[in-house]
Formats: sequence, structure tokens, C-alpha cells
Amino acid sequence: MTVRVVVGAQFGDEAKGKVTDYLAADARYVVRTGGGPNAGHTIHLPEGTVVLHQLASGVLRHGVVGVSGPGMVLQPISLEEEMKTLEARGLLKGDVVISDRAHALLPVHEVQDGWEDELRAKRNPEATLGTTRRGIGPAYADRAGRFGLRMADLTRPALLRERLETLYATKTQVPGLPPLDELATRLTEVGGRLAPYIRPTESLLWDAIGQGENILLEGAQSALLDVDFGTYPFVTSSHPTSAGALVGSGIPPTEVDEVIGVLKAYATRVGAGPFPTEDTGERGEFLRRVGGERGATTGRQRRCGWLDLVLLRYASRLNGFTSLAVTKVDVLGGLDEVPVCVRYSMPDGSTVRDVLPSQSDDLTKAQPVYEHLPGWPEFHERTKARLRLEGSRALPSTLRRFLDRVTEETGVPVEWVGYGPGRDETVHLGRKPASQARTELAEWAG
Repeated sequence: MTVRVVVGAQFGDEAKGKVTDYLAADARYVVRTGGGPNAGHTIHLPEGTVVLHQLASGVLRHGVVGVSGPGMVLQPISLEEEMKTLEARGLLKGDVVISDRAHALLPVHEVQDGWEDELRAKRNPEATLGTTRRGIGPAYADRAGRFGLRMADLTRPALLRERLETLYATKTQVPGLPPLDELATRLTEVGGRLAPYIRPTESLLWDAIGQGENILLEGAQSALLDVDFGTYPFVTSSHPTSAGALVGSGIPPTEVDEVIGVLKAYATRVGAGPFPTEDTGERGEFLRRVGGERGATTGRQRRCGWLDLVLLRYASRLNGFTSLAVTKVDVLGGLDEVPVCVRYSMPDGSTVRDVLPSQSDDLTKAQPVYEHLPGWPEFHERTKARLRLEGSRALPSTLRRFLDRVTEETGVPVEWVGYGPGRDETVHLGRKPASQARTELAEWAG
């Protein structure tokens, strides 16, 4: 039995969906532990491309149970549509289970999200967060304020109506809310259809652990967007860290065997917020074009830049990564050299190696100091064919040096490398004990 946690190690969009789908081949349960319809996990299957927003990646594999866990905020109307779309395409192969404790994200929250972001922009154009306007923040706020509705409530019409009336009473300042009666009716109808899938999930997973089943916890967003430990206030409203995955699933920390950090060979960010290694020139445009860097949920262009080892060290410490999965190395193929940020130079003359300043304004002043590593060849079909046949032995030597440098700087071994979007375009390097890699980790330095 193995319990694995998959965590994004950057600002999101690291191809966590691809990695989770790959690892789901060995899992019985795949659990999405946080977030909601603001996240889009893009998975390239032989049958075509799939973007999952609220369903766990396990639903795409026969014999796997995909759990939308208690830490999520689920939009029941679009959740049902997502299930129907997969069914129509013949891709809903696994079982779907929805936690009765997950909170319901409502059209009310979507309206409020847009209104709040516009309010910020009117007061200060630089204060807008660039949210997806999917209602995530307001839904989590209502959960914390204990005004929220949970998925179990949707199966009890009288209780649903009562709690919806209370929720509306807290939002008299928000303009343009949908009529309460219409929403109550629609939620009751959707809740009735989703009822067969809604059940307690923590006991399901505890039983699975007892029976020796493999469980994979799937993160959404990423560590640097954590509401407490990310680049606040330019963050999401939940905890997309390894600790958050435990709260969002009900699995105790003593049962976790591996924590896998997923990162791109470069870096991207969607929306506002500090991004020290952002490249706004031609090279950044190259990354955007070749990497196809557009948001899976919003379609917005992603900001692009270079691998930031300062933030990766921080994310590694925060999450306790036992191994890393590096994706999209093919995007950098053909470059003469690959810039990698190894430290920051601050205005006061100090150096930062592995600390995320608590104030985002301080991070915007950081000047990245780059090490330029030799590039590697393009990933032609012949190279990919060799990788499928020979495995890690076929990786270019300069790419191996890049991966070794990541391990040297973080103390965490690289175990998987993604060199394309397809399921079969991942190579396993083998497992090096994390303790062995961590002996190379420098003392904590600010």
C-alpha cells in the first residue's frame, strides 16, 4: 500500500494533470483535495484531449475511483455537465465519488467574485488579483464563516432552502444575484441527480488504507499560491500544499509515503502577482509559443520565465518533497543555454537563497542571479522513440546535467521527466533515496 501526494511546486500549470494521470495507473483511488472549477487539468489521451475541472484524474482509467474530496468547493451544475461530457465521449471509465463534506460553490459566489475584483480595481488598478472569477474565494469565505452549503445539503430540499435563504441574507450588498427561488429549484434538481455519487469519503479512504490499496492525492493550483504560504494576496483561497492535501482528504500524515513535487523546466504564472524570473522579451514569447502557454480554464496567456531554484527550495522545504517530476523539458530543446535562477540579489545588498518574503512587494524587488546551463537537443520523434524503448538511458547528457543541478540545489531527487504531452511521453529515472539527496542540501540561509 502506498499513499502518494502530488503537489505543484511553482505558480501552477506545471502539468500536474499529466503526472497524476500517469501515476494513476498504479492507484485504486485518486483524490482531488482542494480548489474547484478554477483549476483545469489537461490530459492528452489517445482518444483526444481532456480538461478536468472538478473530477479527479482517476475517472479516466478503468478500475480507479476518482474522489472529489472534502477540501474542494464544487459547482454542482458544472460538475454534472463535466460528468455528462465525459460520458458522451466514452471517457468516464472509472468510478466517481463526491464527498458529502465538500462545499457547494454557487452562482451567487461567481457573481460576488467578479464584483469584488472590480471593486478592488476601482479603488486601485494594481490591487486586482486577476482571479478566474469562478467564485472560489467567496465560496471558501462562506465555508469559513459557516454560511456555506455542503454537497450533502443538496439532497435535502428543505434544509437546502433554509440555508440558501441565510446565505442570501449575508449578501444584500452584492448586485445581480440570481433569484433565490430559481436557484433553489435548480440545485434541488441537480442534487437529486448527483445524490448517488455523494457519500462520506474519509471512511472510504481509511478502509482502502486498511485493505492495502494504493491512494494518490491530487493537488490543484500550487504551493506558491497557498493562502498562507504563497505570494499573498496574489494567491488562491485554499491550501494546495502537502499539508492541505491531508486536510482536504481526511488521510492522517502518518499514512503518507511519498510527496511528489511537480515543476516545469521553466516557469509560468497566470494573473497578477510577483514573478522574479519572468521574461517579457522575445525569449519569454518563445516559451509561450512553443509551450502552448494558455490557461486551461480561462484561456488567458500565461506569463513565462525561467526556472527559479530559490522558490523551488522554499516549496521543497514547505512540502517535504521526497521526489520531483520535471515536465516540458522538450519545450527548451534546441536552446544553446538554459538560464536557471540560483539566488536573489536584494536592494539592500543581501542575498536570498530559499526564503519567500512574507510581503509580495519585497519579492517584486528581487533581482534574479542566473546560472546558464548548457542546452540540450530538440526532442525529435526519433529521440522520443528511443526514450520509449531505452528509458532514461536515452536522455541527452546536458539534460541529465540540468536535472542533476535541480537535485543538487534542492536536495530532492528527480524521479520522472515529461518530454511531451502524451501519456507515453514520460520517463522514469528510478528512485534515489530522498535522505541521500538531502545530504547535499545547504544550511537554511536567508
